[in-house]
Amino acid sequence: MAQPPESPRPPRRGSPSAQQEPRRMARGPLAIGAVAAPLTRPLLGRRGLAEGDLIARWDTIVGPLMASYVLPEQVRFPKGQRDGGELTIRVPSGPFAVQIQHDAPALLQRINGYFGYPAIARLKIIQAPLPIKRPPREVRQRALRPSEVAEITATVAEIPDDDLRAALERLGRSMRSRQS
Repeated sequence: MAQPPESPRPPRRGSPSAQQEPRRMARGPLAIGAVAAPLTRPLLGRRGLAEGDLIARWDTIVGPLMASYVLPEQVRFPKGQRDGGELTIRVPSGPFAVQIQHDAPALLQRINGYFGYPAIARLKIIQAPLPIKRPPREVRQRALRPSEVAEITATVAEIPDDDLRAALERLGRSMRSRQS
């Protein structure tokens, strides 16, 4: 079973551990998660959500149906510990709260299974309106002129990897079609 992280707080600015760059596992690009997690940890930590993955992967952890009516609000741990915490969740009304109380053992099992250790021991349920999820706005794309297509194709023509060349060409077409 995995162990909880050692330190409950991110390293302070200027400390040797804060100045270290994320390690690369192999030659090549650095995973965005290795860079994004240290940047978002202070922001999310202020709300008590030091486990930023809980928000980012909530749909995956609890499933899309439950994620549509349950929102993680805050995680609180006992002082100096990173396990046995209390997760505050928001539900829109009483019937949902009753359903969550009924499903609490399974929900805790899913959350702790995701983390790999018993990070959360209790759920605190609050009833409050959920934020309205707005559908993503449509991005209008215009048709490209043949000269623009030829320019994009010529720009990526010298890339030896076929898959990379095709991906960059699609990206170029998409970006150019969004410009006025």
